[in-house]
Amino acid sequence: MSFYGITGLFISSYLWCTISWNVGSGYDRFDIKDGIVCIFRWGFPGKNRRVFLRFLIKDIQSVRIEVKEGIYARRVLYMDIRGQGAIPLTRTDENFTPREMEQKAAELAYFLRVPIEVF
Repeated sequence: MSFYGITGLFISSYLWCTISWNVGSGYDRFDIKDGIVCIFRWGFPGKNRRVFLRFLIKDIQSVRIEVKEGIYARRVLYMDIRGQGAIPLTRTDENFTPREMEQKAAELAYFLRVPIEVF
């Protein structure tokens, strides 16, 4: 029983540290004038604490919505970048309705002038 108690203690401390360090939060900046997209995210403390991605708007291939229905419904908004793959734009704890997710994707795709893909 002490094994489960110690394991629970480690898992809870990991989760509390993740919450207090605000891992995964950040911002997305789309600059049409310069043609640059900047994505910033906070990570775990250490060498790679700050994740800063920067690329050109013309390298964006599409905005993609991935929908997985079921008991744990998951809807994620991705941006497909040429040479870098798909970059998630929504947080995992954000639980949007299908209409809200579609509206966000449509606004972003219209702003960037790229197509929308649904998977």
